[in-house]
Amino acid sequence: MPVSLGHRCASWAAACCVSAGRPAYGAGSRTARRARERTARVNRALLIFVAQWLVAGTVAAQVPAAPTFTGPDVQRRANAVLALLSFTVTPDLSASTLGIRNGATDNPSLNMTQFGGGFTMSPNFPLYLEGALGGSRYDPTFIATDGQVSRALPTRWTNVAATGGIGWDFPLNQKRDLVIRPIFNFSLGEVLSDASAAQFLLNRKTDSNIDFIRNGSLSAYGLGGSLMLAWYPRMEPYEFDLELRYTDIYLQSFGSSSAVRGSANAESTNLYARWRAPTGLLALHRPLRYVLELSHSTYLGSQADILGFNQLTSLGVGLEIDTGAVTKLFSRLRFVGRYAFGRNVTGISLGIALSF
Repeated sequence: MPVSLGHRCASWAAACCVSAGRPAYGAGSRTARRARERTARVNRALLIFVAQWLVAGTVAAQVPAAPTFTGPDVQRRANAVLALLSFTVTPDLSASTLGIRNGATDNPSLNMTQFGGGFTMSPNFPLYLEGALGGSRYDPTFIATDGQVSRALPTRWTNVAATGGIGWDFPLNQKRDLVIRPIFNFSLGEVLSDASAAQFLLNRKTDSNIDFIRNGSLSAYGLGGSLMLAWYPRMEPYEFDLELRYTDIYLQSFGSSSAVRGSANAESTNLYARWRAPTGLLALHRPLRYVLELSHSTYLGSQADILGFNQLTSLGVGLEIDTGAVTKLFSRLRFVGRYAFGRNVTGISLGIALSF
């Protein structure tokens, strides 16, 4: 055993001396020859390793980097689009027609449209029914780059939502023109992304971001309710309507693409007032009326401040035509021009309304 240990130590010492370029001392020729062979094998292994490392580095340098995205975060923007859906599921005159565009970059832009209405069946059967259909178009831009070339990736996110409501009028006075109206609301919405990505992106990038940018979708349903205090005094030939409404609808996604999941809370209050009076003129053989409108909304849920404001006011003026002499399909036709304003936002719109 002592001889074996001494032999191993002598061989290791010889190998170290040979590798350093000096002759081995204190060992036989056979031991020195084995040490030189062992050193040669070690050197060859080191050379092969270094060569492989250099080749791998060269190949890696030649492979182009996978495209990366800059600009709005896709998931964050998708959540924002669901929050925008809150505007279209809530019956709201202030935001019934709204368009927003970034003046500096012309992007992202937003256009929203909503139409709907409600009515009470009769004074003796005060079942209240309402419905609204709205949509919006949101155009963010993403920048895709592979490290050498950057390209704008245009996207178009469209959402459509329908909302229905069933309520009942509870009169608060003998004239029955002051009522409190609880309403059960239900909504169904869809968000779609129809971006046309560059071919080099489609072939290389298949993560959840590009999946939703390309062909993502988000379906959402909403359940909630509203409470309305309404006053409809009639002082012929004048008419006045005043409504104060609180709405809370919870939106939840379902059956969507794997890239997007989320929820939003459509919570708002709205004050609406309308005054109608004769102009002294005739149209279609009936009195022509002028119309004055006021609508003010405060957004409390997910849509609060998402567009840079949480309150929006609309002032309107227009004309109302009595169509009873020419058609039985509807009784009145209104054309109203509106001026909307809020924090950092102003705009104008033209609305058309029918009374049945």
